Amino acid sequence: MALISGVNIPDSKRVEISLTSIFGIGSTLAKQAASAAGLEENPRVKDLSEAQLSRLREIVEREYRVEGDLKREIQTNIRRKIEVRSYQGLRHTRGLPVRGQRTSTNARGRKGNKRTVAGKRKAPSKK
Repeated sequence: MALISGVNIPDSKRVEISLTSIFGIGSTLAKQAASAAGLEENPRVKDLSEAQLSRLREIVEREYRVEGDLKREIQTNIRRKIEVRSYQGLRHTRGLPVRGQRTSTNARGRKGNKRTVAGKRKAPSKK
């Protein structure tokens, strides 16, 4: 497996697809990096020569913010919003959706599993 930015990218996949396994590189940036490295026909990673692989590695590490650096930057941005006490920072601390999504229904991924409230039963039906 080829090592780029501390991540083993899959050998059997094509270059543009395998680059997306790196945090911070999506399909658009992967295509840009491959074309900047001079890989025109989008070969598989195992077919790359060592020179092409080192060129691709150099481009990704020099031009793009990926993996640890990107995660650190995201965390500092969130921490700054929390310290400033902005609305988004408050939503982050409470564990609620940050970007205006509804919370009366949905939002289960952000709020966690549904919790049953004790003492909230249906009134018995009268016959």
